[in-house]
Amino acid sequence: MAKARESTVAVADQVRSSLTTLAPRENIYNLPNLLTVSRLVAAPVTAYLVVHDQHAWALALFAYAGITDLVDGWIARKWKLQTVAGSVIDPAADKALMIILTVTLAVKGALPLYLATLILGRDASLLAAAAYYRYASLPAPKTFTRYWDFSLPSAEVHPTTVSKYNTFLQLVLIGSTLALPVVPAASLHLSTVGLHQGMQYYQWLVAGTTAWSGLSYAFLKDAVTIMGADEELKAKQGARGRAIIGVTFGSVVAAAVWAACYVDEEGSKTIARDEQAASKS
Repeated sequence: MAKARESTVAVADQVRSSLTTLAPRENIYNLPNLLTVSRLVAAPVTAYLVVHDQHAWALALFAYAGITDLVDGWIARKWKLQTVAGSVIDPAADKALMIILTVTLAVKGALPLYLATLILGRDASLLAAAAYYRYASLPAPKTFTRYWDFSLPSAEVHPTTVSKYNTFLQLVLIGSTLALPVVPAASLHLSTVGLHQGMQYYQWLVAGTTAWSGLSYAFLKDAVTIMGADEELKAKQGARGRAIIGVTFGSVVAAAVWAACYVDEEGSKTIARDEQAASKS
């Protein structure tokens, strides 16, 4: 009986000691994460409003997404509410907003095809390279389950300087495009033609920084850090990853040039003819 009691106490002590070593669960139900999730939901709703020509509401929701993007990060840092889940959802919400609105505005004709091709193609190229880097840096055995276990060592991406500026310029572009049907040109002391020309110049600027940003990941060796001890293998993997970006995004740039020369050029001529006909009538 005494031995059984001692055995029970020993097992209980062992269970208690093992419980103390377990990592505590994060409290993901906090205000910053709630704001981030609301931005994630706002992306398709904003696109829906654009499709149905509810431009004022779409602009207001986009402004809400931009403000909460700043506020949720500040709250998380101020009151130490950062979570791993938040670090994943936050950039996902930003990227979802950019991708969904880029596609929607391109379909509506508010963004030229060449620019939408560059923006979406850059993200697709980086995603393809990220998939390779993840597989290459994964310690053996390389299984499907281990591939999606992000607690295992992987590659670390360091956004390039031009990439950071490009992200800001793209967000301003989307916001300005949404504002065009809402804010009259006269209120900005500009003619309609002058306003559209200004937007065209800004689109060229964003196209240039997007192309530069995507290609920077193909040429800069320090943009990605691959985990592991074999420096020769890491150098080969880095070169292969950069080659993936170079080939895929190079093809995207070529497709964008073709779209600018043939598709968007024809669309511009058609719009110009329509405007001339409208002015004569």
